[in-house]
Amino acid sequence: MAISSVRRSFLWWGLAALLILGAWGWWSGRPAPASAAENAAAPPVLVHTATVAARDMPIRIQGLGAVQAWASVTVRARIDGQLESVGFREGEVVRQGQLIARLDDRTQKAQLAQAIAQRVRDQAQLDNAREDLARYVELARHGAIDRKTLDTQRAQVAVLQATVQSDEAQIQAARVQLDYTRITAPLTGRTGALRVDPGNLVRATDADGLVLINQIDPIAVSFTVPDTAFAEVQAAVRAAHAVRAQAPADGAASGSPSVAGGEAAGAAAAHPVPGLAVEVYGRGRPELLGRGALVLVDNQIDAASGTLRLKARLDNPGQGLWPGQTVDVRLILGDRAGALVVPESAVQRGAQGLYVYVVEPDGRVRPQTVRMAVAQDGLAVVTEGLSAGQRVVVDGQYKLRPGLKIAEAAAEAADAAPPGGKAAPAAPGDAS
Repeated sequence: MAISSVRRSFLWWGLAALLILGAWGWWSGRPAPASAAENAAAPPVLVHTATVAARDMPIRIQGLGAVQAWASVTVRARIDGQLESVGFREGEVVRQGQLIARLDDRTQKAQLAQAIAQRVRDQAQLDNAREDLARYVELARHGAIDRKTLDTQRAQVAVLQATVQSDEAQIQAARVQLDYTRITAPLTGRTGALRVDPGNLVRATDADGLVLINQIDPIAVSFTVPDTAFAEVQAAVRAAHAVRAQAPADGAASGSPSVAGGEAAGAAAAHPVPGLAVEVYGRGRPELLGRGALVLVDNQIDAASGTLRLKARLDNPGQGLWPGQTVDVRLILGDRAGALVVPESAVQRGAQGLYVYVVEPDGRVRPQTVRMAVAQDGLAVVTEGLSAGQRVVVDGQYKLRPGLKIAEAAAEAADAAPPGGKAAPAAPGDAS
């Protein structure tokens, strides 16, 4: 028993010694950190740099949307009848009030003629009854007839007057039925495929109708944003209301009638989202398809998907947007005034978080921890860690270590603020 205990002790001490020897070997074999002398002796590293710039940057929310017709109408016949002709070609634009289809109207014309003849007959009877009534009044004045006969004739005149009024209503109804044989476009828009060919019998109860007309100028885009963005959207809406309400206040100062606070709030509610701009891009592509304004913030958040539905209205004269198209949407909530921006490639991610390499006045670099608010259009908006005018490395960071001297790889630096103050080309895939 004593011998086994001694052997186990030697075994544990041997393992401990091996671990210590392994650790010492690793420590002695690792490369020593570069000294200041080595950094000074190293040749300058060629990199690209940019200057930290201060500029106004838009506050945007990215969403995925679907293009919808601003108005969509399925044209149906109001009466049953045979389709005689159509007044448009499939896929063309029709104007509001344009004749687009005609039904066989012979039955309706006959009904109208019958109603007119009925009115003529009843009108003749009414005229005769009125003449009799005039004679009865004269006879009653001389006592030639009794009062009851006069009253009966007056009632007959009233009955015939009502009959003529009923005939007038029948004529109006027949004219309406005749008008229903001429089908006109209810709005200006583009037609789809014709669903019934001329010669077929159409009915008012047909679900498919004759043709679908979509109004595509203006056009609508419905899109969703995360429900976490609701507070930002609401704040932007309130700011827009405040700007809008400023106009009546200015008018009151010049003698115009003022608007009370409650009335102003009601007016703002009638226009829920004034002034909020929307930009629409092709799905996964950088080209801008259109700009418009937000017209709807849905009255509830979809709990199942955790999204808030919004709707925008855009002019579409070039028809670059088409119903059913999937697009990327940016909602512009406002501007970050004087935001510090650097090229997005300058921001690196390390064990301690985000950082950039800052170029010191002597041309050497040092890592600087930063905090980024958003990245958009190839630029990063930095909220902490940098100041305007500093130079940062935007390309070649993998060759750097603290204290190394750098030199520009090109003659000019890629400043974050291009000439003219214009931002880099928009890219719809940027996180906003």
